[in-house]
Amino acid sequence: MKKIELVVQAQNLEALKNAIASGANAVYIGGEVYQLRAEETDFTIEEMKEAVRYAHEHDAKVYVTANIFAHNNDLSEVKEYMEQLKEVNPDAILVSDPGVFAIVKEVMPEMNVHISTQENNTNYITCRFWWNQGATRVVSARDLSLEELKEIKTKIPEEMQMEIFVHGAMCMSYSGRRLISNYVDGGSPMKNNQAYSAEKSYNVVENTRQGEYMPVYENERGTFIFHSEELCMIDHIPDLVDAGMDSLKIESFMYNQEQLQTIIAIYRKAVDKYLAAPEEYAKEVEGYKQALADTTARKFTTGFYFGHPSENK
Repeated sequence: MKKIELVVQAQNLEALKNAIASGANAVYIGGEVYQLRAEETDFTIEEMKEAVRYAHEHDAKVYVTANIFAHNNDLSEVKEYMEQLKEVNPDAILVSDPGVFAIVKEVMPEMNVHISTQENNTNYITCRFWWNQGATRVVSARDLSLEELKEIKTKIPEEMQMEIFVHGAMCMSYSGRRLISNYVDGGSPMKNNQAYSAEKSYNVVENTRQGEYMPVYENERGTFIFHSEELCMIDHIPDLVDAGMDSLKIESFMYNQEQLQTIIAIYRKAVDKYLAAPEEYAKEVEGYKQALADTTARKFTTGFYFGHPSENK
């Protein structure tokens, strides 16, 4: 039976070890530069080497993110960075920029390259294009339905892998593009310093009440002005497996370590249970979902998998 990968991002070596211990098959990590969450990670090159060694000893994989959109003056340094990553020898490198992709393939022709969700991969011709360039996996856009994903999977090479998001924070605006950050913070959020404007705290001013600031806050019932529900696909594991998805990703940045370990462990148990005994999974799935609900105050959503989120109320 096909093995389904469970993947999560880790901010440091301790988080990587915790993720693997909790049941992750693969972990995304990033260096101090050239990835969208550089300010949230502290992996040096030597720590990356240790991460790869530790993961391989525990039958897990390490993917390194290098998913900035590079400008001309970045390119020579990106190439130097890839020379360093060649010594790290991760299992794959995640990229968004075709220029960075080309540099990876120049420096490491045999390296597996995954195409980031920031590239907004929304159709099978795009996936075929990346396969023909030498990519081995596409991380789908979060704006796709399950039916679209099924169609993509049937129209790309069998060997090409698809990774999808199954749990965690949902982006406001078009998935992955960081449009609020781009507008508010100036410059490109697709470079090294991601300010995460979409996840900051805000006050709102109504046009006719200038100077009166209404705080945007969250309690156990959510936020009353802005509210992003939390993706949760724990009770749709059969749909995702039957659709042929290869890797299920948990979006980790909104959780503390204890919450994240709980979430990983629940998804690991659910996936393994479904693959081994579907009838037992069906009996236990509501318990899994309740355990996940205990990790957050937000409502759950299935995102775009079964139509627009507003249609799934």
